[in-house]
Amino acid sequence: MKYPSLALAIAAALPVFTPEVAFAQQEGELEVIEVRGVRQKLEQAGRLKDVIQKTEVLDQAMIDNKNALSLTEAIQDEPGVRVSNECSMCGVKRVMLNGMKGEHTTILVDDLPTHTLISGFYAVDAIATTGVDRIEIARGAGASLIAPEAIGGTINIITKDAYENAASFDYAKGSHDFTAFKGSATGVSEDGKTGITLIAQYDKQDQEDHDNNGVSEAPFQENQSYTARISHDFNDYNNVQLRISKVNSEVFGGPMIGELTNSIGAALSSFDGVDSEQLFADNDVRKAFIGKPWETTEWIKTSRDEAYVKWLTEQNEDLTSEFAVSWAKHEQDSFYEGIDYYADDKMLYLRGKFDYFLNDRHFLSLGMDSRQEEMRSETKALSGVDAYVSDSFDYNTYGLFIQDVWTPSNNLEISLALRVDKVEADFIDPQKPGTEIDETIFAPRIDVRFFHSQALTSRLSAGRGYRAPLSFFETDHGILDAELGYQIDVQELERSMSYNYSLSYEGEALTATLSAATSEVEHLAELSETRDGVPVLTQLEETARVTTLDLVAGYQATENLLVNLSLERFIYDSAFKSSYAIAPIENRIGMDINWTWHALEVNFSTTWFGSRDLRDYGYEGTNVLNNPATAKPLDAGSFSTSNIKLKYQLTDHAAVYAGVSNLFEYTQIDEGDTPLFFDAAGGYDVAYIYGPLHGREFYAGLEIKL
Repeated sequence: MKYPSLALAIAAALPVFTPEVAFAQQEGELEVIEVRGVRQKLEQAGRLKDVIQKTEVLDQAMIDNKNALSLTEAIQDEPGVRVSNECSMCGVKRVMLNGMKGEHTTILVDDLPTHTLISGFYAVDAIATTGVDRIEIARGAGASLIAPEAIGGTINIITKDAYENAASFDYAKGSHDFTAFKGSATGVSEDGKTGITLIAQYDKQDQEDHDNNGVSEAPFQENQSYTARISHDFNDYNNVQLRISKVNSEVFGGPMIGELTNSIGAALSSFDGVDSEQLFADNDVRKAFIGKPWETTEWIKTSRDEAYVKWLTEQNEDLTSEFAVSWAKHEQDSFYEGIDYYADDKMLYLRGKFDYFLNDRHFLSLGMDSRQEEMRSETKALSGVDAYVSDSFDYNTYGLFIQDVWTPSNNLEISLALRVDKVEADFIDPQKPGTEIDETIFAPRIDVRFFHSQALTSRLSAGRGYRAPLSFFETDHGILDAELGYQIDVQELERSMSYNYSLSYEGEALTATLSAATSEVEHLAELSETRDGVPVLTQLEETARVTTLDLVAGYQATENLLVNLSLERFIYDSAFKSSYAIAPIENRIGMDINWTWHALEVNFSTTWFGSRDLRDYGYEGTNVLNNPATAKPLDAGSFSTSNIKLKYQLTDHAAVYAGVSNLFEYTQIDEGDTPLFFDAAGGYDVAYIYGPLHGREFYAGLEIKL
């Protein structure tokens, strides 16, 4: 190959494609080559990507085993990962890494930022898994050299490359009107220089009302996504990649369609601005809803366009470079129980990066990048409220970075990295004159990998991260009150330091990883209020800290039976607890079993969540308006959820599958506690959440691969 350096760089980025090969030769016998399948390697818990930074990998087989249609379903309950559902009406999801908040997670696509600052709150459920080769999860601040704002860590979605002419189709139906269609195709030109990947996915899920009061606890959701990716080798030294994607999502929660309203449009058009005397019979959220449809309606329609271009080139045998541009446009049109909110968020990212093989001991990377983001929001309902401040903003960063991967010995690798960023964040509302944040910040990072033996490896990392808290959705899933308004008091970057250690063992049958991590954050964003009771996005004065401990292990009991186990503990200080809108998990134990028998494959998983004291997270409220005797319980007991999926391979090209999610149908509603409540001031809210809101779901499907 005439392009050795670029080939080496690509191989380093894709180590999971290289099977493990063991050679055995006895005297007088032919050499035997044993190849361990890539799928088996990736599916076994405790295995990490072969890089210095601790990185967990989910491949397509693992995603399929979960029947995961979205990013949130794919990574839910993975070690150190929590997908928090923070509203029973709008279904807002936040992806939390190492116990940090959802806004501290950066989502990358093929190593590039393609998501705006507000796209992490809505439409993460619409990030499709069709055509995804793998998902890489790196936990901890500074986990990515090119994403210093990832205080919690990064999730990198790798698109499937086109290596052959192939196509796959998948259609599934299930309870609650669950419908899913997935299609993908790859093609390669005759000369092998051009490859194209085409991806399409459609899925929807109906509302669920488990207490039959006419108001949903899980919303209707419909998603569509379309992606095209082209890779072309102009010659042996230059490769260009282009990816474009379109995502549409619609979420509707509140009055049950077909019972209290005929359609989404009918619910929205019922708005008259006049509040009902009572929302529920006897002012009890557990009884029938008797208000107007708009008074519990939460509707969010999202449209996201993404694109990137990468140019990889080799200057000589030792020097390669990458130049990349990514662009995203995120539009949100929404209605929150009488308050409208529209946002248009555009992001442009530019990067130039050079990799240089200095010698056998040092591999240098250096470059620069910039990010310009412009978000404009408006709301008619709050336009006349004096205390309302728009969250429209301009956000610009300009960064320089350098990294040296030093290999002082065969057993030791050290990566030293430093970023210098100029950060400007400006709320443009006339009530917010001047530029709120204008700083230069240094973000260093060190990663160490030490091989104690062929089977035992230690990884240690420490890094600084930063983030500018800029959106209403930092602290609440929607605009709060049409009379009170909303204020913003943000003057500082959130700054974090994160420390991580892991010890991994990889044997023939057993693999395991023991990890410990701690992160502390200065100027953490929180929801407070003024003396007049006006909600305000502000920042904590004290430093907040969270520590995580986890052990994950996988055991290949037989050729056909694989068992994975995970144990996790999350420890939050009082400052961190005060910043959460929804109580996070504190203790979790997970187990999944994969069993194959001829053409049949069975996957079973179960996850146990420990009890929590909801007082620690500021929970309060009553089921009946102004009736303390009906106070919501503040002790959330432990619970577990289980899933099962069976797949039967009919032919080499066709398979059928069926499964049940939430097999034993545990929801907090069925246990007697609705997420609806009245607060001490007599206000109605929808976020008394500590357990699952989706009930049991049956599904079956057909998969064809050509």
